[in-house]
Amino acid sequence: MATYAEQIAAFEAKRAANVASMKSLMDASAEKGETLDAEGQEQFDELQAENEAVDKHLSRLRAMEKAAMDTAKAVDGQNPTAAGQSRDPRVPAQVKMTEKLEKGVGFARLAKVKALAKLDGESVRTVAKELYGENSAVYGIVSKAAVSAGSTQDGNWAAPLYGEGTDVIADFVEFLRPRTILGRFGQNGIPALRQVPFNVPLVGQTDGGEGYWVGEGRAKPLTNFGFERNILDIYKVASIAVATEELLRRSSPAAEGLLRDSLAAAIIARLDTDFVNPAKAAVAGVSPAAITNGVTPVASTGGDADAIRADIRALMATFIAANNAPTTGVWLMGSTTALATSMMVNPLGQAEFPGITMTGGTFAGMPAIVSDYIPAGTVILANASDIYLADEGGIQVDMSREASLEMADNPVHNSTTPTGATSLVSMFQTNSVAFRVERFINWSRRRPSAVAILTGATWGAAAAPAV
Repeated sequence: MATYAEQIAAFEAKRAANVASMKSLMDASAEKGETLDAEGQEQFDELQAENEAVDKHLSRLRAMEKAAMDTAKAVDGQNPTAAGQSRDPRVPAQVKMTEKLEKGVGFARLAKVKALAKLDGESVRTVAKELYGENSAVYGIVSKAAVSAGSTQDGNWAAPLYGEGTDVIADFVEFLRPRTILGRFGQNGIPALRQVPFNVPLVGQTDGGEGYWVGEGRAKPLTNFGFERNILDIYKVASIAVATEELLRRSSPAAEGLLRDSLAAAIIARLDTDFVNPAKAAVAGVSPAAITNGVTPVASTGGDADAIRADIRALMATFIAANNAPTTGVWLMGSTTALATSMMVNPLGQAEFPGITMTGGTFAGMPAIVSDYIPAGTVILANASDIYLADEGGIQVDMSREASLEMADNPVHNSTTPTGATSLVSMFQTNSVAFRVERFINWSRRRPSAVAILTGATWGAAAAPAV
C-alpha cells in the first residue's frame, strides 16, 4: 500500500497532466480562431470534471496525512523490541546497534586502522570492515567520500569541521583535557583562564600613578604610569609513542586502550608539571615559565586546623596587598594534601573543611583542583582571570613505520643546526610504528599578583608529641 505522501504525489501529477491537456485543447482552438468543437468540448469537460474530483480527493488525502502525523510515534531504535513497536508495520525495521566505547578508544581504533592499512597495503575501509564491521563508527568515518569545497553543506570542504569525521578526534581530546590541570579550568563551576590568541600584543598596566594636592601658585608634580607588553608565542608540547605491529594487529580493547593511554600520558604529565612547578623557568622559543615561577612563597605555619586557617589568611593577604581580590580564585593542591585535609575533624567529630575531597571540591569558599603533579607540601591560590592562556584547542597526530628514531628522552637531533645521533632504531627493521602527538599551547601570568604559593605545608599531619 502506498503511503499518503506517495498517493498525494501521484494525484498531483495526474492533475498536472490533465491541466496540460486542457491547455493544449484551448491553444489549438485559439490558433484556428474558433471555439472548441463538440469533441473538444467533451474532452475538456471530462478533464475539468476529473480534476474537480482529484482536488476533492487530494483534500481528503491531506487530511488523513495530517491525522497520521498527529498520532505518529517517535521512532525508538535503542533496541529491536522498541524499534518493532514504533515502526510502520508496512516497512521492515532495521536496527543499527552502536557499540559504546570508552573515551579515547574511538581515536585509538581510527589510528590503528590507518596504520594497519598502510602496513598491509589494504584500503582503510577494508581493514575497518574486517576489524569492527560495517556498523561501527570507525567504518562509517573511513567510508565517507572525500569532499572538496567550502561551506557547511554536504560535499563542501568545510563539512569535516562538524561532520562525523571529527567525532573520534573530539573524543580523544575529551579524554585528554579533563585529566590535566589546564583542562579543568572552566569546567564544573571552576573559573576559566583568560583565553587570548597567539602572537597578539597584550598590554598591561603595572603602575597606576598618583595624584597630588597642589597649593596655589605651586608647580604640579608629574605622574608616572607603568605599562608592560606581552606576547604569547606559539609553543608546542609533543610526545612520540612507539608500538609494535604485533600490538596493533590485536583487536582487543586492551591493546587499543594501551595505545590511547600512551599517546596521552606524556602530554598530561608535561603540561601538569610545567604549569605549576615553581622551578620551571621560561626557555625562549621553546616553553613558558610556570605560573608560580618567580613568585615569593609563603611558608606554612603548621598542619593543624588553626595553622591551615592562618595559611589561608597569609595567601589571601598577598592578593589584598596588591589590591587584586581573588574573585576568580582557584586552589591547586596535591592529592595527598587534599585527602589529609578532608579527613580532619574537630573535637565533636565534624569535618573541619567539609567541602574538600581528594578529587577536588571547594575549599575556603573557592573551587579546588587536585593533581598528583603538584609538588609535595605545595598549595597554590591562582586568580584564574589573571592568567593568560593561548591554546589551539586540539592535537595533531602523525604516524610512520619508515622513520628511524633516537630512542631517548633527551635526543640530540636538531634540523636547524644539524647534529647526528649515536644510536638510531629503524621502525621498519623492528616491525614497529611510531605515533607522534603535538599540542600547541602557551600561558603567562597577566600580572605579578595573579598567583600566591604556600610551601612546606603539612596539612592534616599528626601533631608532634609534647616533650
